[in-house]
Amino acid sequence: MQYAVANLIFTIIDLYWWVVIAMAVMSWLIAFDVVNTRSRAVYSLWNALNALTEPVLRPIRSVLPSLGGMDISPIILLLALQFLRNLVAGQLGGIG
Repeated sequence: MQYAVANLIFTIIDLYWWVVIAMAVMSWLIAFDVVNTRSRAVYSLWNALNALTEPVLRPIRSVLPSLGGMDISPIILLLALQFLRNLVAGQLGGIG
């Protein structure tokens, strides 16, 4: 039973990890005008990624100091996700 729960938690953390990566890459693509948010597909994807990540990134951004336009909150979130994954693995006896 522990193994199944740990696997579910690890899968959720891993999926959210990739959502954060996709959001960061897409923000760069939009910033450098590689993709255009006037496209309905791009706009829909961007809204979905923002809806999934913004509630978690907003508190991190409020604590971080201004770095001159560079947003490192996704990196902090990725580190926190890795810490959470390691914490769960440690609590469940090294599974994962």
